Amino acid sequence: MSGRVLILGGRAPVALDHARRFHLLGWHVQVADSIPCRLTGWSSAVAATHALRPARFDARGFVTDLNRIISTQRIDLVLPTCEEALHLAWHRAALPTSLHVAVDHFDTLAALHSKWEFLSIARQHGVPVPDSGQVRTLAEARDWAQGRAVVLKPEFSRFGVHVRLYPHGIPTDAVELPALGNWVVQAYLAGDELCSYAIAHRGRLLAHAIYRPTHRLRRSSSYYFEPVQRPALRDAIAAFVHGTCYSGQVSFDWIEAADGSACALECNPRATSGLHLFPSDVDLPGALLGDGGLREPVSPRARMIAVLMATAGLQDALKRRQPRAWCADWRRADDVIAVLGDRHPPLGSLLDLASYGRLAVRQGCTLREAATRDIEWDGEPLQSVEE
Repeated sequence: MSGRVLILGGRAPVALDHARRFHLLGWHVQVADSIPCRLTGWSSAVAATHALRPARFDARGFVTDLNRIISTQRIDLVLPTCEEALHLAWHRAALPTSLHVAVDHFDTLAALHSKWEFLSIARQHGVPVPDSGQVRTLAEARDWAQGRAVVLKPEFSRFGVHVRLYPHGIPTDAVELPALGNWVVQAYLAGDELCSYAIAHRGRLLAHAIYRPTHRLRRSSSYYFEPVQRPALRDAIAAFVHGTCYSGQVSFDWIEAADGSACALECNPRATSGLHLFPSDVDLPGALLGDGGLREPVSPRARMIAVLMATAGLQDALKRRQPRAWCADWRRADDVIAVLGDRHPPLGSLLDLASYGRLAVRQGCTLREAATRDIEWDGEPLQSVEE
């Protein structure tokens, strides 16, 4: 099947990956975002780029812009890639009923997005999770921990921001928790970090990839994705999406112990970097529409965001005195941004970064916040709109 797809969140490398894949499989591809997205918009796979008003700050404008694009461009499928998925799900009733929107119901996404609610859903469907509690202050966390090694994180956060690791227990001089609503305190689990990406449709697992985030930015986002095979985790995810009758993209973070057992730490009901592990001709558009059987990547080649690997990755390797390991990792990975026949996205990504820098200065926030704050959702009430 082919048609006309509108990909949201064009700022993200996963949007670029989706755009190239849809185009290769015969789709007419357009992208839309509320901040500059030349990374994807400048791809030869993309026919047009549209500006949206920010879903978080102008819900009515966001829906109006979407409906205009859907109508004038005759869009068949809307595919979110980042946290705008939550806003899109909330406003689904304001979009044409004939439109295919690749997200599940808002209540489902909201529960999985919550680092607290996800834990009970995972347990309900047989997915192991760490012993956890909900707190609002450091004193409550100490009382729960009773001297044990713990991890503390806000109920709603992304990219590891504000996460605190206390492998030797909470120290006496630990700083009070910021007022960010509820926090989750979890038993600290030592082991290997793994990340998985999946596509499901009405409870059927139709695509699955799992990787080790070998290189990352200060315990935050990874930029090197090393594929691994974990049939037990694939089966656990299949049981999870079946039990929840899930549709759309969904991703999990895991800790794997030395004995091979694994616990799910949290869930992201959106695209993540495991998408990059699939060869370009794998029919993930079909998976999003519910067609066919399970797709899994088979190539042992790692993928990377080369510009970050060449800068932050090399700097970290030199600091750790591991340049040979860095060189070996570099040689066995392919870039996800620069590919043959599509030369403009690397330049677009640099110009996007400069735009985020200007936004950060203007808004008085960090670069990361400037790149995501317009689409974030942290549990606050959302505005309903009538089209």
